[in-house]
Amino acid sequence: MGTLHYGSPPASFQIDDRALAHVELVVMAKLRRRENLSFSLVDDKTSVRQAMWISPVTTLRFEYDGPMPEINRLWLQDLVDTANSSSGLRLVPEPELPSR
Repeated sequence: MGTLHYGSPPASFQIDDRALAHVELVVMAKLRRRENLSFSLVDDKTSVRQAMWISPVTTLRFEYDGPMPEINRLWLQDLVDTANSSSGLRLVPEPELPSR
């Protein structure tokens, strides 16, 4: 389980390492372009929804328990699409990669 640390002092959000790696790539791409985005998370246990505003001046730290997982390009594109929508970045289910 990874952790997204947001702000200063940081609020910390537990996210699966695999999902967090994909979120990191989307967020960093947006920030490299100096774009702001909102990011919404829903706690699976409590159904509490939290949203945060991320801008190039936001303090972020991505912390992982394990090595960088293999990236699913289909999921990455789905996450980019949500980040570019009016509702902002949110975790959507990972699609299966086509069989080779």
